[in-house]
Amino acid sequence: MSAQTMEFKTEVKQLLDLMIHSLYSHKEIFLRELISNASDAIDKARYESLTNQALLEGGGDWKIELIADKEAGTLTIRDNGIGLTRDEAITALGTIAHSGTKEFMKALQSKEVKENPELIGQFGVGFYSSFMVADKVSVRSRKAGAANDQGIVWESSADGSYTIDTITKETRGTDVILYMKEEEKNLLDQWELRRIVRKYSDYIEHAICMEIDNYDDKGEKDGTKEDILNSRKAIWLKDKSEITAEEYKEFYKHVSHDFTDPAETIHYRAEGTNEFSALLYIPSRAPFDLFYKEYKIGPTLYVKRVQIMEHCEALMPVYLRFVKGVVDSSDLPLNVSREILQNNRMIEVIKKNITKRVLDALSHMKQNDFDKYLAFYKEFGKVLKEGIHYDATRKEAIAELLLFESSKTAAGEFTNLSDYVTNMPSDQNEIYYITGESRGEVASSPYLEAFRDKGYEVLFMYDEIDDYIITNLGEFKGKKFKSVIKGDIALDKDKEEQKKEAEKKYKLLIDLLKDRLKDDVGEVRLSGRLKDSACCLVAGETDMDPQMEKLLKSMGQEVPDTKRILELNSEHPVVAKMNALFEENKENPILGEYAEMLYDQALIMEGSKPKDPSRFAQRISRLMAGA
Repeated sequence: MSAQTMEFKTEVKQLLDLMIHSLYSHKEIFLRELISNASDAIDKARYESLTNQALLEGGGDWKIELIADKEAGTLTIRDNGIGLTRDEAITALGTIAHSGTKEFMKALQSKEVKENPELIGQFGVGFYSSFMVADKVSVRSRKAGAANDQGIVWESSADGSYTIDTITKETRGTDVILYMKEEEKNLLDQWELRRIVRKYSDYIEHAICMEIDNYDDKGEKDGTKEDILNSRKAIWLKDKSEITAEEYKEFYKHVSHDFTDPAETIHYRAEGTNEFSALLYIPSRAPFDLFYKEYKIGPTLYVKRVQIMEHCEALMPVYLRFVKGVVDSSDLPLNVSREILQNNRMIEVIKKNITKRVLDALSHMKQNDFDKYLAFYKEFGKVLKEGIHYDATRKEAIAELLLFESSKTAAGEFTNLSDYVTNMPSDQNEIYYITGESRGEVASSPYLEAFRDKGYEVLFMYDEIDDYIITNLGEFKGKKFKSVIKGDIALDKDKEEQKKEAEKKYKLLIDLLKDRLKDDVGEVRLSGRLKDSACCLVAGETDMDPQMEKLLKSMGQEVPDTKRILELNSEHPVVAKMNALFEENKENPILGEYAEMLYDQALIMEGSKPKDPSRFAQRISRLMAGA
């Protein structure tokens, strides 16, 4: 079959152009990416060979070879892993079907990635880093188990197209051959390749081999010998005392494809009935796709050092999906499948164990290094609080980790639920909170007036899911949660008789407002939460939070049509004036105007716009002219 020339997809053309012309430093990480790909290919072949021995034919011992040819100016990265078919090569090397490609190309044009090109692995485009150092790349591959030694060759010079052809290849696996740029040929030096492997890939389980110069006792060159460049011992199986902080950081960057250092490292071995090793990391910054549906959850699962699954969702609760790392079990069967994992008691034991370890690590960080914890919480707090919904057995432990601004903290400062409960006045029985889009919105809310007057602290919550999460939590240390914008509020028991008198006084006015506003509100009543404002709108005790309602509507979801409650401040001059007008003349047409003005005013104070902005403006003008 003759070679076929094919065009790169548009996004790949743009990606290659940006990568070649935008990144100038740290080019050595191309080797880390290619070795990582080779290691993954071997892991996949090892795993599939457990149930298909035919895949082992034509390969020999598992290893990755580096072949530097200074005369030809080429560097070959060879593996005897799973290999590629023709269609797989076209899909994997000619297109990028990855949700992060656009984000990567935006980031690639920014200063951030130019200074930290290690970021490329985070977006699944590691192979293309080859073109930072090579004018041309040739990929020769044969699928493990392929008949008749048939393989493929894929070649490109990053000129907008690539060729693909059929070849004969005696061994399974893949050779990536880089035709090095003149200015990058120093990367063919043996000492330079050894340095890069030790720096980035020393922990790769498979042997990374290279033919190196051999010297006799007199120091004269005496042929070559194969040397293994990496230590090969899986870092998670080493004793903690044998691992440096830098080695921990480098391994984190390998498993997470992040370029920043982790916030916390959790390394331990569980012994006893169920034995396993775990090396887990809490990142210091959130990945760009953390809230994408396609985000991959869970640590890499090994069984007796054989990689079984890159992202084992069964090992990690969804609210800890930001945690990266590896788990290696000696008790699971090597041929374990996803279906078996879902119903495996050992997997559930490991999951419970590592979940507790992560939560304990976060609690320790919060108690002993609050600044670091606060930085973590700003990145991942929104995800962490999902655990209150997903993990009923640990919701109080998770609640201990939550942070909030409040009516008693300065902007940018935080309190927590334990401190809140400890500082509650003796006559306060509930934990009060308010939801909104920002501190500026909630801090000036009229809903807080009576709480400030009583000296009660109110927690500020800005995430759309907060009311839903707090409803799931229900209570904390025996104190129930109460939204200040829902249900009835009675803070001062001493004023109950006074309120009853006011209800009698304003009963007929309230009935009038109910009639005038029957299309807009479900009820009109006197308020226990207002001190300075004339009125406000509140939801029923079991109604949906306004923040959640806005979120659902923005997503095109249907929201139940519920009417809210208009509350009046019986001590406000406007309400008293309206009642006086009503008593003088029940048919006074200005009462209808005032009723609608009150409703519009309540809408404005909650952050909404008047029902009819034009009519509202006209009423204001008439009132100003009359004044």
